[in-house]
Amino acid sequence: MKRTVFVVLLITISSIIVYAQPARIVAPPSTLLDTPGKAHTHLFVYIPEGGANPAIPSGETPASVACIYGVTPYTSGCPKNGNLISTGGAKAIAVVEYGGYSAVQSDFNTYNAQWGLPAQTLITKCYPGPTCPNNAGTGWDLETALDVQIAHAIAPNAQIYIAEFTSDPLDDQAEQKIAQLLASTYGAGEVSNSWTYNGGEAWCAPPNNCELSYDSDFAQPGIVYFAAAGDAGAEVNYPCVSPNVACAGGTSVNRDGSGNFTGESCWSGSGGGISAVEPLPSYQGLVAVNLKRGIPDYSAVAAPGTGVAVYSSSYCHGWCVVGGTSVSSPLMAAYVNYAGNFRSNTVAQLTQQYKWYGISPISYAMYYRDITTGSNGHPAGKGWDQCTGLGSPIKPSGF
Repeated sequence: MKRTVFVVLLITISSIIVYAQPARIVAPPSTLLDTPGKAHTHLFVYIPEGGANPAIPSGETPASVACIYGVTPYTSGCPKNGNLISTGGAKAIAVVEYGGYSAVQSDFNTYNAQWGLPAQTLITKCYPGPTCPNNAGTGWDLETALDVQIAHAIAPNAQIYIAEFTSDPLDDQAEQKIAQLLASTYGAGEVSNSWTYNGGEAWCAPPNNCELSYDSDFAQPGIVYFAAAGDAGAEVNYPCVSPNVACAGGTSVNRDGSGNFTGESCWSGSGGGISAVEPLPSYQGLVAVNLKRGIPDYSAVAAPGTGVAVYSSSYCHGWCVVGGTSVSSPLMAAYVNYAGNFRSNTVAQLTQQYKWYGISPISYAMYYRDITTGSNGHPAGKGWDQCTGLGSPIKPSGF
């Protein structure tokens, strides 16, 4: 009899082990590499152990992210269930996306209602028009949801624009025309790009260095451009590596066993490195490596396992946790918008940011969390590095 009981228990335990679902990370189709030179996203969905629950939000929230980066007064531990949210922002922020999907506004409304953020009507433009492809289920729908939601969470008073492209963001003039629209309508603003071209700097047929001819597409007066560094570790990607673009790398948010925020480390997937093509910009004179442009410029949350809560009815069928440097680009665009110092262009913006690095260690520490742990193939270290750049922001007044 005892032997029989033992066998039954063993079978029961075994079946639990077989059917338990471990934590995993899923890459949407838009993130997978296919055609060389094609724009692709940098986002991943984190599925926790036991499976996702689309009915309940998890991940970092507007309140916890605002706390971590100093957008709101510090709350001990920067809890995910905090209720202090940003109340800043001005003018406009544009996010550049492939195609569009019909649920973007309703998903945005659900997100705002969940966190107590102000309602807003998104403005969508298609280039070259009149209509752009339906991107539902491709991952670009999730990308769009992420971008508008995280930008609004940091700078809720900024008008959010979605610049949809039909085939290519530059050839379709989506990048250029949305910047012109923001400049003519608001006088200034930010444009975020959570995409890069597949193939690192090889996307543009070296050794002809043709990417240099595209840098002027990110030079609209009054507009500061941002882009994701990429998610393949120590790799240089365009347009993030353009000297006319502020490059956002990725971090892991560290919390202790009680859930308290304890700092950040370099996320292993964060893009970074030294360009083989782009010359050293003046603002990076103090961090010169091989006399070429180095990326990233700074970093923010991106590791999928410590990602942000996003509401996506078309891809996630509700709430999901999203990571990748697709998070850090719109977050930093909104952060600079929140700071309210609308610069004449990206070079002026980055000159201001690198200024603190050059003045003194004390000044630098006032505005940046220097991240010294972790590696993407390049180890994070003291000061600027090819993993997290200057570090992550902690005081908007420095921007």
